[in-house]
Amino acid sequence: MSSPVFFVDPGSLDAVAQGDVVTVRGTEGRHAATVKRLAAGEPVDLVDGLGVRGRGRVARAGGDLLAVVLESVEREPRPPFRLVLVQALAKGDRDELAAEAATELGADAVIPWQAERSIVRWKGERGAKSLAKWRAVVAAAAKQSRRAWVPDVEEAHDGAALTARIAAASLAVVLHEDAADSLSSVLERFRAGEPPLDGEVLFLVGPEGGISPAELDRFVSAGAKLSLLAPHVLRSSTAGPAALAIAGDRLGRWPGRT
Repeated sequence: MSSPVFFVDPGSLDAVAQGDVVTVRGTEGRHAATVKRLAAGEPVDLVDGLGVRGRGRVARAGGDLLAVVLESVEREPRPPFRLVLVQALAKGDRDELAAEAATELGADAVIPWQAERSIVRWKGERGAKSLAKWRAVVAAAAKQSRRAWVPDVEEAHDGAALTARIAAASLAVVLHEDAADSLSSVLERFRAGEPPLDGEVLFLVGPEGGISPAELDRFVSAGAKLSLLAPHVLRSSTAGPAALAIAGDRLGRWPGRT
């Protein structure tokens, strides 16, 4: 079983080495000591969210303090290309569920999308609170899945910003029920074409009411490919994570493929 993960401040592991003692306080220290009830000698990982992982064992835990003796410090490089979920804002918490699962499945970034047909609207204080909640959800999912990198959750994009992002991407895929090509075939052709696997691979998931024809035309004109994910319609909370699982396999991001 993998060791539990606790966050430290970005950059705080840059100058540490094997044998050093790192002290974690506050919420993370309290969680380790009073919720997880870790005892001296138990293995833990400390990560800074930017790819640095310190592996060690508990020296002391109590109150809001966790002290860890490091046994190794590893720097996990960023992947050569970024898998990005573009998730349209949706009712309830379906968009947050999508961001959470996408993090567990390897997304490198999540972009909230204010689609033309999104019922939910992010404006002013509500928008700021919603963005902060998405970021908290993604951070918690990264911790649960033992990731050293916490995916970026960007500011919400409107159609114009997203069109520009599509034009700059290595590949942009719109998951659409009327598409003729399967996602697997789109990804296999992309990989077979042997472009440099760098930049961004975007997966666009529309809102409950679907992507408007005008938006779809703009995205395709900017270079997006349409793909069919499944023979039946998936909810907005499951479509993106399902696409990322397929991409992780087809593009060699998951073990067992080159």
